[in-house]
Amino acid sequence: GLGCCALLLLLLLEGSGSPRTPPPPRGPWAEEPGAVPERGAWGRARNEVKKHLGAVGALSRQYWQYLACKVWPEGCEEEEEEEEKEQEERKPSPIPSWGFPLVGQDYLEILSAWYCSFGRCCETGDCRIINNITGLEADLSGQLHGQHLAKEAVVRALQGFLQSPRPQKALVLSFHGWSGTGKNFVARLVAGHLYRDGLRSECVRVFVSLLHFPHHNYVDSYKAQLQRQLSETLRRCRQPLFIFDEAEKLHSSLLDAIRPFMAHHDSKGQADHQRSIFLFLSNLGGNTINEVALDFWRAGRAREEISLELLEQRLRLELQEAAENSHAHSQLLGERLIDVVVPFLPLQYQHVRLCARDAFRARGLPYSQAALDQVAQTMVYVPKEEKLFSAQGCKSVPQRINYFLP
Repeated sequence: GLGCCALLLLLLLEGSGSPRTPPPPRGPWAEEPGAVPERGAWGRARNEVKKHLGAVGALSRQYWQYLACKVWPEGCEEEEEEEEKEQEERKPSPIPSWGFPLVGQDYLEILSAWYCSFGRCCETGDCRIINNITGLEADLSGQLHGQHLAKEAVVRALQGFLQSPRPQKALVLSFHGWSGTGKNFVARLVAGHLYRDGLRSECVRVFVSLLHFPHHNYVDSYKAQLQRQLSETLRRCRQPLFIFDEAEKLHSSLLDAIRPFMAHHDSKGQADHQRSIFLFLSNLGGNTINEVALDFWRAGRAREEISLELLEQRLRLELQEAAENSHAHSQLLGERLIDVVVPFLPLQYQHVRLCARDAFRARGLPYSQAALDQVAQTMVYVPKEEKLFSAQGCKSVPQRINYFLP
């Protein structure tokens, strides 16, 4: 014990009398300014670890800056010039990280390829475009109820268009059917599986006739704005998606702004237009679709037996008559600019129950079969005799489940 006390006293005296001995560091990695590095194996090891950590940090900053410029190149050149000027003014010492083994353009390219494997941008050349047709087909099968024709037509048209190396024109799909049958829902799914950010992507533009073009007195202004917006989207994205809701209410003069982007192009200079996708959503033809579905039901035939060829033929006849009554959207059919007419069948009781189930699941709420029946029974069904089809489809189902919550 006496020896320990003497040793402690000697250490205290040595510490107070030796100005060269640095005070203890404030933390595991920090030292006081001007301190002499620790001697021994631990001091050398700690300095090596600090050096490697600094190298890794510099590499991470350099890599993420490089990767961001690969994905979002806008503004990168200006930022690089500003950084070079700042570095010249400061004249910093060489960064130790660039002596780290895993550094260089080749390694950054490898890391970028690894990152792209998650976003599927290496296949399309643009990380904003994912073109996940397999996921679209799966979601249409699991979430779109009672629409076997729409599922088949949409998947087949998009798959063929995207696989074509040089399509001759833009893909134009025209959705028809009653309100609430799933036209907007399918348009959202298409955007969500073709683009990383879905409807929020800068490659997607949505136009609602009564919202964006409400006054016919300003149609010339609308026309110029629409043409400019279409051109800007094409300039930003090589595969844009344009959605026109309430298409039957489009003014005929607005077609002059849209036609050039949908028409056939044989010259190589118009290649950008050929990768465009147009979706027109309309209530036109809903009554014709319902009549065919009702006839099949009365004949004792399943709705799945309704063929796309039968409905498309009936729809084209009705749409041509609508074009004569100055429905601008229907004029596109006569000009052969619409590639596929997609019919949406009226929804029946069992489909409304499935919509109610999806609404409960989307909110994470428990439900019972009795609750699904209660929601479906609150809907209005037509015709008056059969009460077969939901008058509003599934449009108000998410709001109606509030009445059956505990």
